[in-house]
Amino acid sequence: MERRTFLRGAVIGTSAAAFGGTLWAGAAHAAPAQPGPGPYGALGAADAQGIQLPSGFSSRVIARSGQTVSGTSYTWHNAPDGGACYANGSGWIYVSNSEINPSGGASAVRFGSTGAITGAYRILSGTRQNCAGGKTPWNTWLSCEEVSLGYVYETDPWGVNAAVRRDAMGRFKHEAAAADPVRKVIYLTEDESNGCFYRFVPTTWGNLSAGTLQVFKAGTGTSGSFSWQTVPDPDGSPTVTRDQVSGAKRFNGGEGCHYAGDTVWFTTKGDNRVWQVNLASNTYELAYDDSLVVGTPPLTGVDNVTGSSSGDLFVAEDGGNLEICIITPDDVVATFLRVNGQSGSEIAGPAFSPDGTRLYFSSQRGTSGSSSGGITYEVTGPFRS
Repeated sequence: MERRTFLRGAVIGTSAAAFGGTLWAGAAHAAPAQPGPGPYGALGAADAQGIQLPSGFSSRVIARSGQTVSGTSYTWHNAPDGGACYANGSGWIYVSNSEINPSGGASAVRFGSTGAITGAYRILSGTRQNCAGGKTPWNTWLSCEEVSLGYVYETDPWGVNAAVRRDAMGRFKHEAAAADPVRKVIYLTEDESNGCFYRFVPTTWGNLSAGTLQVFKAGTGTSGSFSWQTVPDPDGSPTVTRDQVSGAKRFNGGEGCHYAGDTVWFTTKGDNRVWQVNLASNTYELAYDDSLVVGTPPLTGVDNVTGSSSGDLFVAEDGGNLEICIITPDDVVATFLRVNGQSGSEIAGPAFSPDGTRLYFSSQRGTSGSSSGGITYEVTGPFRS
């Protein structure tokens, strides 16, 4: 991924004074983006699912909470949340967490080469409020408990191997995880109003049973240099992990996390920000801050985040207009899709199929506004490569 400077005036529908900071930091400066609807064009009218999409894209429902997944006997879980995709021969698998407490867990849907559903099954049971998580390079799914003193569970997307609790990754209100195969660490967000940003350094890469939990240390500003310091007691008792290291930087409600190209991005919902950590230079900065937008921000209620092969970030909203917005390497921030008639819900679990032609996501509470009303979707179309 080419990393570029996030220039002022790059946000669709806002004035040129909207932002400071960078999105893709690097030596080369990107040209300011022109006002407009973004790289995929304007949204069309709502389709049969109530989703507005750009021209050339279409949607379908994959699963509904409390109902059997089409062509299977498996009943889809309530409150679908974070998710990821895995290659499976000529097909693929989409995994999805269940953010209910108790008995959250995670499930999976298996697809054949044409996109037809060929199976669905449970991969994690008996856990609490599984919110987001992350995919590992060795093709497991890290499912995170968003509760006080919550755990990370390593699960098998194929449903063959039993899930394993990874105590060494710390006990706190876990949200998301992102693997960095270069530094051989896992980054972790914490969903607390005064939470921290962490990394887990496994003793052996590929084995999460042992290792060191470290916390991000930096000044009080929105940019600068940073360092990592070991958390003395990852168990978080009697002192919570975020209070064990003096100088640990506080973030207002850590949410989604994504790694690519020596950079890790994460969102903080409490202040509607996207943060960028430049790992090669050991610096951090704001990539997006809706409080600095003049006029109506294109992206609010930032939550789960994923990336495409083109280097675009796709950020799901918990709130706002219930959208998935795109942040491009050319500094454009624009709406990619909007879900109508579901104001009591949130968008979660965006993930691309291995070939990049399909985007999966869920509306956690659907039209009913209840955890039993969740809907999981697939969007197909000409995504940029």
